[in-house]
Amino acid sequence: MKMNYQIEMEKIIEEERKNKHVPTLLLHSCCAPCSSYVLETLSPYFKITIFYYNPNIYPMEEYQKRKEEEKRFLQQFPTKYPVSFLDCDYDSNAFYDTVKGLEHQKEGEERCYLCYQLRLQETAKVAKKHHFDYFTTTLSISPYKNSTWINEIGITLEKKYQVSYLMADFKKKNGYQRSIELANQYHLYRQNYCGCIYSQIERENKIKCSNETNKNIYNFRINKEKEEKI
Repeated sequence: MKMNYQIEMEKIIEEERKNKHVPTLLLHSCCAPCSSYVLETLSPYFKITIFYYNPNIYPMEEYQKRKEEEKRFLQQFPTKYPVSFLDCDYDSNAFYDTVKGLEHQKEGEERCYLCYQLRLQETAKVAKKHHFDYFTTTLSISPYKNSTWINEIGITLEKKYQVSYLMADFKKKNGYQRSIELANQYHLYRQNYCGCIYSQIERENKIKCSNETNKNIYNFRINKEKEEKI
């Protein structure tokens, strides 16, 4: 039976509330739009530190743009408890070494699994080092991300590093739609590809194919109209 990660998260939150404990949470975030709904959901119950570790993002200008947008959002978004921001160096080699040999895979295949694992493992390490009560990630809010993979990785890392993983599937309960609403409300930059160069190329190819298809349809209709007039 497939686990409902949303329900499991709610159980943990309720248990912490009963204990009248406000736990600390290291929240890996890939961008401001993804973190928006997650912060809205979790900030009443956790003391959160955003962990910006995303060596997959290409190019560096895109990485910097997403990071600054995240920081701007944190300054503007009201939360019950202050939210901190923990930055990392831009170590793109860590990503390329991790996915070597899988460059031509489509988005959503093994390359993505290894990317999730890379970022979550660093989050778990830092959570352990700084004695956080929990760690988790915003990644599951995207309908394009495999929430089962993400949570299975998190649970495995919990055992390895002995720090609690907060199970979640933030796309549930219209979480993704709410993140879009918040992005519009706060005028957040929303990228049109996941982050890595491979997802960027795949996205550009889809746009190109779509444009070519639309062009062919347009030309067909024009030629059809000409034939009917003759």
